[in-house]
Amino acid sequence: MATPVITAQFNEVIHAPMRLRICGLLQGAGEIEFAAIRDMLGVSDAVCSKHLKVLSDNGYVTLAKRPGQRNGHDVTWVSLTDEGREAFESHIAALQAIAGLG
Repeated sequence: MATPVITAQFNEVIHAPMRLRICGLLQGAGEIEFAAIRDMLGVSDAVCSKHLKVLSDNGYVTLAKRPGQRNGHDVTWVSLTDEGREAFESHIAALQAIAGLG
């Protein structure tokens, strides 16, 4: 099967540093727990939630609450959508082109 061609396109939504880092984390991991993302970024719940909401509102991530072991509370899991994966890859290609690497 042929590798899909990625069109380089700068993405203002993904480009914000925290959102870019979130997409990068999810690209490699598939699905990550909200608390792990928050801790890896070193931000508060509110900051992490704000950026995830923007990504979710644009169709780039899904947020799924599942029963968990967090003091009896549900745990939120985050994953990139297919659209989010394509947008992230396209944005990275655009950054590489800007840097003269692509």
